[in-house]
Amino acid sequence: MDWTSNIRRIWLCLTTVLLFSACSVSYKFNGASIDYTKTKTIQIADFPIRSSYVWGPMGPMFNNQLKDEFANHTRLEQVRRNGDLKIEGEITQYQQRNKSVSAEGYSAQTELSMTVNVRFTNNVNHKEDFERQFTATSTYETTQSLNSVQEELVTQMVKDLCEQIFNATVANW
Repeated sequence: MDWTSNIRRIWLCLTTVLLFSACSVSYKFNGASIDYTKTKTIQIADFPIRSSYVWGPMGPMFNNQLKDEFANHTRLEQVRRNGDLKIEGEITQYQQRNKSVSAEGYSAQTELSMTVNVRFTNNVNHKEDFERQFTATSTYETTQSLNSVQEELVTQMVKDLCEQIFNATVANW
């Protein structure tokens, strides 16, 4: 009786070890769903500013953040031409407008917005190609000057835009 009990325990332990060593689960927390056997490279062009209202640093901020987003969250190699994926476009709008009015009839909050037009080409699967506009907004109190909050707000909007573009192009959400 003791002998069969020991064999059962050994068999149970071996089965458990084999079961756990044979199974593997892979999780991706960045949201990217890329088949790296087919898609290896990405070409990200610099987005020129085509807006009539401009804040000088926003172009380089956006271009660098977009490239960093893909470098940090995918294994795609960034190339200058002939990428399996291609992202290009332009910053088409940068504007501010009154968002709310105080009881005295004056502007209480101002909304700053930034819009980019994106052309995405998937040379592996052209069914996923698109051209689309993405917009991000930030609000600030009118008692503050735009110059004092502009860098922080543009940084937030650029981050939001780059996440939207990332999700639309490689996350397939």
